[in-house]
Amino acid sequence: MIKIVGISSSPRHEGNTDFLVKEALAAARDEQGVEIEFISLAGRNIQPCDGCRSCRKTKTCHIEDDLPPIYTKMEEADGIIIGSPVYFGSATPQAKSLIDRAGYIQGRRGDTFRGKVGGPIVVARRAGQNFTLAQLLFFFLVTEMIVPGASYWNIAFGREKGEATQDKEGVETVRDFGRKVASLAKKLST
Repeated sequence: MIKIVGISSSPRHEGNTDFLVKEALAAARDEQGVEIEFISLAGRNIQPCDGCRSCRKTKTCHIEDDLPPIYTKMEEADGIIIGSPVYFGSATPQAKSLIDRAGYIQGRRGDTFRGKVGGPIVVARRAGQNFTLAQLLFFFLVTEMIVPGASYWNIAFGREKGEATQDKEGVETVRDFGRKVASLAKKLST
């Protein structure tokens, strides 16, 4: 069974980012033989990387917080989707902490994300979406993951909870992306 994990790095529960990541996962689940899991970072303690480099020796992070079980799910998944709202023109601190630490740990464990399928989803009120998309995309590229295309960039617009549901093109784009993540992960597993 193919497993796709979708992570929302929004600090708001049930906001636009949660909605979009869940839409991508629902579309991925429509592919036969695909299991999905949604993870919200809202209310979770994910500390930033402190640059100590202890992961080079121990292959784990010394920081005691909520990252280890999330990281394990990422490592076990065939596909990873990470969504972030735009905060002051870039990804949320939660997203940055997640990708920095997960990226270092996976590299010390033998590049365990290499060959997985995935990519970013971004929601913006008005601007900053291109930089945020690129910022998250770099994580997928540096960890040697495979990022499928979609019908357009994986971006939707909305500020208040529920507004992104009105961005029909954005919703369909993330759904298309979710289908492509699942389809490609299945092809690579055979």
